[in-house]
Amino acid sequence: MCAQEHHDHSSAHSHRCSGCCGTRFSELSRRQFIAGTGAVALGSVFMHHLQGRTAFADTVPRRILKQDRPLRIQPVLTCSLPRYSEATSWRPWGGLLTDSHVREECAKIQDELNAMAAKADFPLELLPLKTVQSAEEGRSIAAEDHDGTLIFGAAGGTDVIISLADPKKHNLLFVRHKSGPVYLWFEIADPRFLRQESDFPKGTGGMDHNDVIVDDFDEILWRLRALHGLKNIRNKRIVVIGNAIGWDRGTASDSPKRAQELWGLDYREIPYTEMGERIRAARANDALVRQCRDMTEAYLRQPGVTLLPRQQQLTTRELIAGAGSSDTLQEIRVFTEKAFLLTEVFRDLMEEHETDALTVSECMGTIISMSETTACLCLTLLNDEGCMAFCESDFAVIPSGILLHYICCKPVFLCNPTFPHNNMITVAHCTAPRKMDGVNAENMFVRTHFESDYGAAPKVDFKLGQNMTILAPDFASRRWMGFEGTVLENPELDICTSQVDLRINGDCDRLLHEKAGFHVMACYDNYLREVGYALHKAGVEWVNLSA
Repeated sequence: MCAQEHHDHSSAHSHRCSGCCGTRFSELSRRQFIAGTGAVALGSVFMHHLQGRTAFADTVPRRILKQDRPLRIQPVLTCSLPRYSEATSWRPWGGLLTDSHVREECAKIQDELNAMAAKADFPLELLPLKTVQSAEEGRSIAAEDHDGTLIFGAAGGTDVIISLADPKKHNLLFVRHKSGPVYLWFEIADPRFLRQESDFPKGTGGMDHNDVIVDDFDEILWRLRALHGLKNIRNKRIVVIGNAIGWDRGTASDSPKRAQELWGLDYREIPYTEMGERIRAARANDALVRQCRDMTEAYLRQPGVTLLPRQQQLTTRELIAGAGSSDTLQEIRVFTEKAFLLTEVFRDLMEEHETDALTVSECMGTIISMSETTACLCLTLLNDEGCMAFCESDFAVIPSGILLHYICCKPVFLCNPTFPHNNMITVAHCTAPRKMDGVNAENMFVRTHFESDYGAAPKVDFKLGQNMTILAPDFASRRWMGFEGTVLENPELDICTSQVDLRINGDCDRLLHEKAGFHVMACYDNYLREVGYALHKAGVEWVNLSA
């Protein structure tokens, strides 16, 4: 029989470890420890934000409204040093037997946390590592100002682990097997903590088997990325031009209410009467009009941007081949200038309401006649700056865009799906980000919105061979599907302007027969496991067609 089965892992023969990770020291001063190990100063906060190599880094810093709250995590090492006792089981499982073992483990953990933080491509704040030995200490740490604990379960009683796992926060349990020294909770995380010595999981600390990681810090990192998304979608404020609706039944849809109930979304609805006043005021601002004209000229001179004339009675293929009338190019320039002006109105609204998210209802009707352009290019510009800008105000799908944006830290693409067939699907819309990888702008045609042949809209060329995440929520947001797609072609069909053929890297037949809702959300790269992890936390059913 194991010693821990006698003593519940908090043996009377154990003594308190030195607390070398920031709580207490017995044999060695903090200064001596740092000098002796060469470790980074443990009193510092390890912070990783979006910087040079990451998303939106090269955006012109002009009224950038991007909001992104870092995930704030408290790492904690549980330790309880055993003492020899004759003729009894005195030593539980685990390789931390002395103060020096604990100091070495603290230094090792800190190095691993530093390496992990350096790879993070989302805002992550790792607080200084602490050690804990009692449930009282654990409860105190759990109550501090952070989003959750990263528990290094080296030793200690069940009560200590439970005390660190506040069910109102997001907690992870890390244990060592091969990465050594072996941890006690590698053995008993399931029966003692998760199942509470029963046959069924108890949801202890709001955790389950998905929240336990063995050896691999990359497995910690992607979970933290998912939790960053979950933190930032909660209570997200979004400016809504017109009304918050759902594609299924417009203003009668339950989707906006469901999104509020599930995610706490905060709608700031702007009636079109107010929009009209704001647009007229912007037009009357001569300096702003000149500025938008200059911005238009600079934008159209960018590498990879091609201005197309009106489509008129041409097919899309004929238009791109050069058959359009050059006499209409000036009209498209004027549409584009007005799109830049409308973008400034959108920026004003987001700034006033202290958010970086916006959506436009009646975008194929009311906004066109009012602004004398379309919102399509405006949304492209805002998304490329790191904001979230969606057409159609469809709150059946917009929550998936907010969550995905905060997981991937890249622009996301709200689009119309088509009929899946032959392991392929085409998705399209008249707006799309250019900086789909968050940094580099894809080639783009600036042309008219397809259905109206009016305004300014992008036809973005997606990178061939690029893998993408596709999310397909139902109207009730109770069941989301997702799959990985690979860009096969940027076709020239007579449909919405930005269009892409995707190979379905998953179960095409199931997608065809089980998909609900309508609009889908897309981004570059594969974030299906992060989305599934976050949805599990939120109580939403998840179907990964690429699993």
